[in-house]
Amino acid sequence: MPAAPTASPILQSLNYLSEDNLVLKESNSGSLFGGYPSLEQRDMSFDIKDSMTVHCGFVRGKIPGLNTGFDVDEADLSEMRQCQGTVVASAIFGYYDIMQQPENISEFSKDTVCFFMFLDEETEAAIKNTTAVDNMKKIGLWRVVVVHNLPYSDARRNGKIPKLLLHRLFPNARYSLWIDGKLKLVKDPYQLLERFLWRKNVSFAISRHYRRFDVFEEAEANKAGGKYDNASIDNQIEFYKREGLTHYSSAKLPITSDVPEGCVIIREHIPITNLFTCLWFNEVDRFTSRDQISFSTVRDKIRSRVNWTADMFLDCERRDFVVQAYHRELMEQRLAALRSQPPPPPLPPPPPPVVHAQQPRKMLPDSASKEPGRASKKPAGRRSRKSGSKRSHRTKASSGKDPIRL
Repeated sequence: MPAAPTASPILQSLNYLSEDNLVLKESNSGSLFGGYPSLEQRDMSFDIKDSMTVHCGFVRGKIPGLNTGFDVDEADLSEMRQCQGTVVASAIFGYYDIMQQPENISEFSKDTVCFFMFLDEETEAAIKNTTAVDNMKKIGLWRVVVVHNLPYSDARRNGKIPKLLLHRLFPNARYSLWIDGKLKLVKDPYQLLERFLWRKNVSFAISRHYRRFDVFEEAEANKAGGKYDNASIDNQIEFYKREGLTHYSSAKLPITSDVPEGCVIIREHIPITNLFTCLWFNEVDRFTSRDQISFSTVRDKIRSRVNWTADMFLDCERRDFVVQAYHRELMEQRLAALRSQPPPPPLPPPPPPVVHAQQPRKMLPDSASKEPGRASKKPAGRRSRKSGSKRSHRTKASSGKDPIRL
């Protein structure tokens, strides 16, 4: 682990807005939990200075998680504040996923890395029916934190709070690794920090989408898949188009994609990355919960003002360190479908063995069984007249007179 944090460009001090008497002044300005930031305040939050104060959730209180919405017990808050190195965090809300235990974790990481799993009350009740929670509030490696007073009715939107605001929940942590609840971590956290942050000298890493690179295509895919209501997605895209959003092209290189696969985030907690995730969360709070749509807008606005960007690695690299499972409901549907199928018909009996009839042995005649003797001489026959005449002819020809010399 590096001895000193990475330098944060321009921004050195980031503070968070806290306000008790909130009044909704504009339509579509987010939620009470987010503080109803106006469009003017939104624009000002991208004007990066040495010291800034921005909306970043938990607006109705001084301590995130204590009477702010997304509330946790004080004992849990104390444990979270004591995490001073690296935190690995995940969440399951609405009993949407099945808890996955990390694997291949070194003993050093078990001793020095914090593993926190956030659950809502519904998920906690369901898990307790099948899994025991020990007296340290742990299930395997995960330290379980039950969240009360969730600010949103949508479980997916509630999941964006720990995903994007871990620096607020763990104010003393230096690094964080977020993984969605459907994923199983199968590599050691320090290996991932070294591979995706320290080796590249970057402070924020996220995998890009395996297929789509363009926000417009991502929006259409979300509409086709029923991920969110179409009118809200169209409204968000039209808003971004008025701000200058264009299709992705090679002109954006070295930016390789506008669409992340946001199920994994690896980052260092420094002012500029904290600002990025605060403003990304504000977009999720104001528009749709589909964070893939708002990612590039926030990144590009910050990138246009300071020398910083989010590093994007290949999705095949992500699949090297997390294993994806089905969501709980889909998995149960698949298991139920398998159980409802009729059993296969029994196999037919094997055919009877083939018995070949034994052929009778052929008996040799007595004469063939005797030992053969020496072959008898063939009786000499008469010499043929033809052969004899030839020899006689040759004799006569050779007994003629000598030729006469002239």
